[in-house]
Amino acid sequence: MAAALAQQISDCLRTCINGLSERYEPPVRHHLSKVYMIMGGAAAATAAGAVLQMDGFVDLGMLAAVLTLLLAATLHFCKDVGNNYRIRLGVLHAFGFFSGQTLGPLLGYVASIDAVLVVAALLGTVVTFLTLSLVALWAEQGKYLFIGGSLVSVINTMAVLGLVNMVFNSFAVQMGQLLVGVLVVAAFVVYDTQDIVLKCRSGDHDAVQHAMDLFFDILSMFRRVVLVLKHRHERAHKQRRNSNKIPSSRF
Repeated sequence: MAAALAQQISDCLRTCINGLSERYEPPVRHHLSKVYMIMGGAAAATAAGAVLQMDGFVDLGMLAAVLTLLLAATLHFCKDVGNNYRIRLGVLHAFGFFSGQTLGPLLGYVASIDAVLVVAALLGTVVTFLTLSLVALWAEQGKYLFIGGSLVSVINTMAVLGLVNMVFNSFAVQMGQLLVGVLVVAAFVVYDTQDIVLKCRSGDHDAVQHAMDLFFDILSMFRRVVLVLKHRHERAHKQRRNSNKIPSSRF
């Protein structure tokens, strides 16, 4: 039965890949492959940074957060001029490594609670990202580009709510922000995927910047999913602990 299921999955993937090959011209397929390979390298660098921080081999603390901001700004302002590809690729991988350093404390704490939560967040993020990418690639090109402005408006609203919630400290608002944030980032995956195809067809072949866009989406999604699972686990644990308390008797 397992062999039959594996064969069905293999056939489905083969059909999907063949369909995408017919849908997109060779230059676009080559560009997308390059983008996903670069993004995979950045994700590997992030994993390395997080593991090294969690094991205590390399822990840069706040310096890692500062470096991620500087490297992101460097990629934004240092545009592709043809002969700086390797430098910008190195900057992206460094950004991934230092992002992993900033993720390390959160992942270490969540793993100390229940390591299954980290695995579940990782698998959920990867499956969601792949599914949304396929949705974007199979959909009519440009169909979802109109949502870009709305997503920015939602992010601005969430930022204002976050500032207000610093005063009220509402758990419901915090969880709502995280869940809405996951949905917004998911929508950005669809938007950015279609935007990359459109830019490629328009002559923009900056694979490093395009990989950075998708990498930031998946990194933001993973962080939010980890936080959602963490808060839900802590909430459930607190409720179980309260329900197991035995009222003290008065003699």
